[in-house]
Amino acid sequence: MPPIVAVIAPGMMGSAVATRLTASGVQVRTSLTGRSAATIARAKAAGMTDATDAQLVEADFILSILPPGDALALAERLAPALREAKRKPIYVDCNAVSPQTVLGIDRVVRETGASFVDGGIIGPPPDVDSSRTRIYLSGPDAGKVTVLQQYGLWTPVQPGPVGAASAMKMSYAGITKGFTALSATMMLAATRAGTADALIAEMKVSQPALLKWLTPQMPKMPGKAYRWIAEMEEIAAFIGEDNPGSGFYQEAARFYEAIAADFEGPHTETKALEAFCEKAKTG
Repeated sequence: MPPIVAVIAPGMMGSAVATRLTASGVQVRTSLTGRSAATIARAKAAGMTDATDAQLVEADFILSILPPGDALALAERLAPALREAKRKPIYVDCNAVSPQTVLGIDRVVRETGASFVDGGIIGPPPDVDSSRTRIYLSGPDAGKVTVLQQYGLWTPVQPGPVGAASAMKMSYAGITKGFTALSATMMLAATRAGTADALIAEMKVSQPALLKWLTPQMPKMPGKAYRWIAEMEEIAAFIGEDNPGSGFYQEAARFYEAIAADFEGPHTETKALEAFCEKAKTG
């Protein structure tokens, strides 16, 4: 029999994960209390079923897929229901949090008697070819979660204790999203200085592969920036405040904070980034 899986929450990633599971016959539960009409519609399209906290913890697996700043709060919210559950689920934290944060979540979950697995998602929301999206797992119970590979997910085990999968995620996201922040900063600086065209022309000659990677990626960033604020702060914590480089990610968090505000407001910086990338494609 397919397992029952709770996926919280039904955002872009969570709903895509749910779609892969429900397409393979898995019952997927979620929490829709207080969610927007768009989120509820997305959850229903993914085949997800609204459930109470008591019903969520009756699942075989709970996949926490949230903005990183909400990860600990979810575990704390579900802790009373987890304590009451007669048959404990395996709680998998799939969020972009530091090993330090995930150990705190681990403590909250294990105090209820439930099992905990550290997870880290690398890749886009999964589609039919879900091998491009990998949910790395670590910890003593990680192997138990790999059964989900039979139902449309790709779940490689990262050797090591709880925290190893999160360290992998932090390292990867630190490169890709850190580089995106650095590149966007210089695109905007060049635009303000009136040298965007010259920068694009030079990069086409000396850094064509880099420009080719940035051009389609950058216009997608502003709509995601609000989620990346806490992620940059988690990466800074992963590095350690006494180690060189940590401050860069604190500043990257502030950068994404400003971009998120611009995306919700005047779109000044958002349009400038779009214009830069459009010139890079056509100029």
